Amino acid sequence: MNPKLLFWVPAALRMGLILLGVGVLWWLFGALPALVAAFVALLVMVFVQLNYLYQLSDWLDDPKSGKLPDGWGAWTSIFSRLYRLRRDDEKNEAELTEWLARFRQAMHLLPDGVVIMDDVLFLEWCNPAAEEHLGLRHDRDKGMRVTNLVRSPDFMDYLILGRYDQPLTLSFRERKLIVHIIPFENRRQILVTHDITETQRAEMMRRDFIANASHELRTPLTVIVGFLEIAASEDLDAATRAAHLKLMTEQGHRMQHLIEDMLTLSRLESVDHPLRPEHVDIGKLMEQVLREARGLSAGKHEIDMTVEAGDLMGSAEELHSAFGNLASNAVRYTPAGGKIHLHWRDTAKGVQFVVEDTGIGISPEHISRLTERFYRVDKSRSRETQGTGLGLAIVKHVLLRHSGSLTIKSEAGKGSSFIVTLPKSTAAAPQPELLAG
Repeated sequence: MNPKLLFWVPAALRMGLILLGVGVLWWLFGALPALVAAFVALLVMVFVQLNYLYQLSDWLDDPKSGKLPDGWGAWTSIFSRLYRLRRDDEKNEAELTEWLARFRQAMHLLPDGVVIMDDVLFLEWCNPAAEEHLGLRHDRDKGMRVTNLVRSPDFMDYLILGRYDQPLTLSFRERKLIVHIIPFENRRQILVTHDITETQRAEMMRRDFIANASHELRTPLTVIVGFLEIAASEDLDAATRAAHLKLMTEQGHRMQHLIEDMLTLSRLESVDHPLRPEHVDIGKLMEQVLREARGLSAGKHEIDMTVEAGDLMGSAEELHSAFGNLASNAVRYTPAGGKIHLHWRDTAKGVQFVVEDTGIGISPEHISRLTERFYRVDKSRSRETQGTGLGLAIVKHVLLRHSGSLTIKSEAGKGSSFIVTLPKSTAAAPQPELLAG
C-alpha cells in the first residue's frame, strides 16, 4: 500500500469518529456538551502527538541508548520505518567495521611501510612497517609533521618539492629505502616505503662471490696456460716437463675442488633441493672422516677420534661434507707434529661433533667472519694448503639445513676448537656407543 495512504487513512478515520461522536452528543445533549467533548478529544490527540514527538526527539539524541516506542496510528508506520533504517544502519556499520578491520590487518601485515598524511604533511596513520623503517610511532606522532619526524635532507627535499613522478632512494637508520609519494583525494597523500637493504646486501654478496670465484679460478688457469705455452714454445728436458706437469695437475685439482665446493653451496642454498632426512650411521661416518683426515695428513699429525653418542637423522652426504671440511681444515692449519682430536658426544645442548687441534689458531677479530665465502685469515697459507675458502661456508649452510649451530673457540698460536651442535630431536638412537680410534 502507498505509504501516504497508511498515514492519511488512520488519521481520517480518527477524525471521522470524533466528528461522529460530537454529532451524537450534539443531538442527545445539545451544542455545549458536544463542543466540550470535541475540545477534550482534540487536546488528547495533541497531547498524544506531542508525547510521541518528545519520545522521537529523545531517541534521536541517542539512537543506540533506547528502544523505539511501538506508536499508535501513523506513528506505528513512522517508528517501524525508523527501526528498519536503524537496523540497516547497524548492519552497514558492522560490515564497514569488518572491512576496516580487514584493511588494517592487511596494512599491518604488509612488508612495505604505509604512511597516510594530509596535504600539509601531518601524520594521520602509519603501519608497523613504516614505524620500523622511519622510526615513527602512530600513538605518539599522530598529528605531527612528518618532515619533523624523519630528519633527512633528501627526504625533506623530496616531500617539499613535490616531484613525485620518480621514487626516492633513501639511506636512513642503517637501511636502504625506496620512498614513493602517492597523492589521493584532495587533501591526503600516501607515503610508501620499501626496504631494499637485504636485496642490496644479497646483490653485493653475489657480485663479491662472482669476483672472488673468478679470481680464484684465474690463478690456476694462469699457471696451467703459462706452462702449456712454455711447453709449446720450448724444448724442455724430462725433469722440467715433469715438474711443470705436476704443478699443472695440482692447479687442475685446485680448480676441480673449487668448482665442486661452489656446486655444493649452490645445491645447499637451492629451494629445489630440500633436506630429506635419513638414518645416518655415525660410526661409519666418523671412520670415513678420520680416514680422510689421516690421508690428507700423510702421517704428519697425530689424529684420534672418540664416539660417545648414537646415530642421528639427517643427510649423510651433507654431514660428511661439513665434518670433513672441519677435519681437513684442522689438518691444513696444524703444523707437522701437532695433534687433532675428533669427538662425537652427547651433551645437554644436543649432540656435538668437536674438532680440536693444536694448530696456528685464529685471532678474535677474524672468528666472526670465518664462515663468509672466500674469507681467509692468511691467504698465502690457504693457497699453500690448497684450501678453496668455501669450506666453512658449506659447514654453515649444512648446519642451517639441520637446525644446528657452529661455535668457534680459538686463540692465535694455541690451537682451535670447532664445535658443531645438532638438536637432540635429530638423534636416531638413544643408547650411546663408545668407539676410540
